[in-house]
Amino acid sequence: MKCVNTMGSFLCFCPPGFHEPTTGSGCEDIDECVTDPGLCGDHVQCFNTPGSYYCNCNEGFRSITANFTATSGECRDINECIEKTHECRGDMKCVNTMGSFMCVCPPGFHEPTTGSGCEDVDECVSSVCGVHSSCINTLGSFRCICSPGFLKHENGSCTDVDECVSSVCGVHSSCINTLGSFHCNCSPGFLKHENGSCTDKDECTDVPDVCGTNANCSNHQGSYSCKCHEGYSNYGNSQSKCTEMSCDHFESDTEDTPAKLKTLLALLRSSCESMRGPNSHQIGEQLLENLFTFTDELLSGGNIADGKMLNHCLDAVENSMRLIGPQLKEPVTRMETHNTFAEVAVMRGQTPPSGRVTLSTDSALFSTSWETVVGKSYPGFAFAALVSYKDLNSSSDLLHKMSNERSDDKERSVTYQLNSKVVTAVVSNEETKQLSESVTLVFRHVEERVESEGMAYSCVYWDETEGAWSGRGCKRTESNSTHTVCSCSHLSSFAVLMALYPVQDAFDLVLITQVGLALSLVCLFLCILTFKFCHSIQGTRTSIHLHLSICLFIADLIFLCGITSTHNQVACGIVAGLLHFFFLSAFCWMLLEGVQLYRMVVLVFHTTLKHLYMYLVGYGVPLVIVTISAIAFPAGYGTSRHCWLSLDRYFILSFFVPVCIVMSLNCFFFIITVWKLAQKLSSLNPDLSSLHKIRSFTVTAVAQLCVLGGTWVFGFFLFQEDGTEVMLYLFTILNSLQGAFIFIMHCLLSKPVRTEYYTLFVRMCPHKKKVEYSLSSIQKPLRSEDSTGESKI
Repeated sequence: MKCVNTMGSFLCFCPPGFHEPTTGSGCEDIDECVTDPGLCGDHVQCFNTPGSYYCNCNEGFRSITANFTATSGECRDINECIEKTHECRGDMKCVNTMGSFMCVCPPGFHEPTTGSGCEDVDECVSSVCGVHSSCINTLGSFRCICSPGFLKHENGSCTDVDECVSSVCGVHSSCINTLGSFHCNCSPGFLKHENGSCTDKDECTDVPDVCGTNANCSNHQGSYSCKCHEGYSNYGNSQSKCTEMSCDHFESDTEDTPAKLKTLLALLRSSCESMRGPNSHQIGEQLLENLFTFTDELLSGGNIADGKMLNHCLDAVENSMRLIGPQLKEPVTRMETHNTFAEVAVMRGQTPPSGRVTLSTDSALFSTSWETVVGKSYPGFAFAALVSYKDLNSSSDLLHKMSNERSDDKERSVTYQLNSKVVTAVVSNEETKQLSESVTLVFRHVEERVESEGMAYSCVYWDETEGAWSGRGCKRTESNSTHTVCSCSHLSSFAVLMALYPVQDAFDLVLITQVGLALSLVCLFLCILTFKFCHSIQGTRTSIHLHLSICLFIADLIFLCGITSTHNQVACGIVAGLLHFFFLSAFCWMLLEGVQLYRMVVLVFHTTLKHLYMYLVGYGVPLVIVTISAIAFPAGYGTSRHCWLSLDRYFILSFFVPVCIVMSLNCFFFIITVWKLAQKLSSLNPDLSSLHKIRSFTVTAVAQLCVLGGTWVFGFFLFQEDGTEVMLYLFTILNSLQGAFIFIMHCLLSKPVRTEYYTLFVRMCPHKKKVEYSLSSIQKPLRSEDSTGESKI
């Protein structure tokens, strides 16, 4: 310690680098490296000395002086790469780091596992160049070279070079570019030599029969032409064989041929004559347009009066298509006018076409094979045509005539109705009376209708010899409500006929209907008399039952006498309208019964319905429905089989919708009535006599609704075209039981009515006074029980 004198005393203190310990015994060295770890800075080691310290640089660093303090020096990184003190071998590159250095290989090289210098990386191993190019490895790098026929873009990708742009193939040839290359094809009529050039092919010499024996062959540069001899034609197709051509079928040798048809035949004959020789030229499109112009005028002018006239018209179209088809330039030609629609397909070439050909118009489809179209000889072209006549159906009644090939048709009173457009199918093959392969025709029905017991579809063709439709050689393969598919072994004009057979109901069904309805009429007649003249049961319910019985009586009587009277359309419509009205009225009166029962249970006073309101509902509502229905669709009353509502345009719903509404409302009223009855029967002071009668009334009304409603559930299926026999029997039986049911439920099971019957019987068969006295004695209490449960207040 060091002593320092002071005034009157002294001080003892430690020199720099030392400090006095807490024990006070001398001075101790201060370890600056511990008290201040960052005293020397980064990359430096601190060393303590007595009373001081010094700093020394880490390996890879150095300072100006070997030992220094925080204030007298600092450590700086040694750059081994600059001072060449590194140990990097070969072509490895030295990279200086803080306090050290690294040896790395340059791009394109890698250090082998042996550690002896750098080796070149082969980038081509990993296919870095992409498609259509090849990779070449270089020292430390690589190059991508596009394959022959490809060009390198700026982005490095290789794209195909279109060599055909520079006309590499020469004249009389066509260049076809391929991926990375190209090839040259000689133009038609030229042959390729070994040197790649194309020279003219002499078809007349190489193929002696190229034009056939009826023409002269002329060779041209890259082509040839056939000049037909007089009387022969290739229809303007200069490279087709010439066939004999006759124009006789375009002559009009009858006086009754219409003037417009004569004009058309004259035009076609003139065109035909111009085609018979070496200087023919194609005018197919113009002729087709002229043909359909004349055809429209014929069909719209009502000139088709008989079978002979129709034969002329159909013959003219078929012969015209044979003349026009080969002249059409386009592979497929479609033409539509006001009354006709046609589609024609033409194929040309040295070899016959193969495969399927399908033609279609707005109403039909025609499908066959090209082999059938060509036939046995191929003149260098083939065509198929389909012509549809839009209004030919309505031009004459003769179109509904069937030939006499079906001997039993007259006996069965079969009638026929055309249900498709008439079409004509024509092909270049002239031998079409018996084809080796059947053709397919699909017709769309004019009237959508499903086959049934009384109707069947037939595929037919127009037989010119009989002037009627015939089914020979045609059969129906498939049919539904909208289309019929036909298969025919010959070609002509075709259509689909509906054969309408009169449907005879089974004898037992007719017997059940007649006997049952007769029984029902007797029962209903007794009900009417009972409800009208039986004084002990008079009231609102009885009035409802009376009118219900009247409506059912009239409806059943009309049903029995007129349901099958379809021979007179007007009378049949009236019968259907009356049935519509009276059956609806019956349901409306049933609705009024449900309302009346509801009022009897729910209301205490004024439960009786006014007669005016009842008549408005019972007769007025049905009258309004029938009137509106008749105005909206009068043809809906009466069908070809029954005098009832038609299924067309869902006209039958004008009956079944109101019936369903009535039944739904009645079910609602009956449910409320039963519910209220249950409440009153469980009350403390129920009027059991009145409530039991109302309950009885409700049970009979519900049963009545089930019988009448159930009848027409089956009746809905009865008048459908495909109604089953089970539905017929169920409807007939239930319909017959309606009158008997009402008579049993409302008359025979009613004690007051039985008493009235007994009284009437006694009056008609007088007995002794004793019997009369006993009768008078039992009538008084019965009179006290004739309450109908209705309040008269």
